[in-house]
Amino acid sequence: MNVIQPATNLATPEKQPKKETNIGKLLLDLGKLSADEAERVLRLQKQENIKFGEAAVKLGFITEADIRQALAVQFDYPYLQTNEGGFSPDLVAAYQPFSTQVESLRALRTQLILRWFSEGNKALAVVSPKTGNGCSYIAANLAIVFSQLGENTLLIDANLRQPVQHVNFNLSETRGLSDVLIGRSGLEVITHLGAFENLSVLGAGTVPPNPQELLARSSFTDLLNQVMSDYDVIIVDTSASDISSDAQAVAGKCRGTLVVTRMNETKFSDLTALKDQLNGVGVRIIGAVANQF
Repeated sequence: MNVIQPATNLATPEKQPKKETNIGKLLLDLGKLSADEAERVLRLQKQENIKFGEAAVKLGFITEADIRQALAVQFDYPYLQTNEGGFSPDLVAAYQPFSTQVESLRALRTQLILRWFSEGNKALAVVSPKTGNGCSYIAANLAIVFSQLGENTLLIDANLRQPVQHVNFNLSETRGLSDVLIGRSGLEVITHLGAFENLSVLGAGTVPPNPQELLARSSFTDLLNQVMSDYDVIIVDTSASDISSDAQAVAGKCRGTLVVTRMNETKFSDLTALKDQLNGVGVRIIGAVANQF
């Protein structure tokens, strides 16, 4: 994922480690070591004057991945092990936090903080000119990296035509945005995900026959105003502009948008058309991403 117009004069805030918890205890708590193995590690650590984790790896009791997991807990930066939680593997920010694509997502997060959220804005629509550009992928993972920063984050699936966030996050709640917009449900349908300390998701809900009309209703504005009092960051996923004009309605409510394109695939004419559509409803384009994942 390449980020257009990088910003370099602000670093994201860093978490402070939980200094009262050492790596050995964390590895025991995580079930990576038995008490007997921990004793053997301590003996080798003392004999060779090396770090506890290094000694445990040397004895073959744990892997480097286990060390990274323990460090993530120590620094209050939790992430998931492969297949843990039953979520989609597309949630790379949760499953592969040290990968190249997630480093790019963190860089994007910094830019969005600089250009949008630091100005007091809370809602951001994620839009794309074509189906398959990776709009939902970027929206989901952006929500995760913001939550990992300690921001109370809400992901809203406003793609009422081809929703995927209920699958990505394995939501058991079948009601969602569409049900809220017609008054059949309230904010109780927002799912707080225990696996992600600061992340909640509002799925698309029942797929309606009139998504554009629903998204243009004042009830969507009312919803955003309500959740803005409870969340620091609100990421809103949308359907691609090649199949509907829904994204315009959503972006108009959020006032700001991030455009997602596909590296070496998105045509300049499609991007220009989307830009004109967004400008036509007074939406500020915060930036664009050329997605290659």
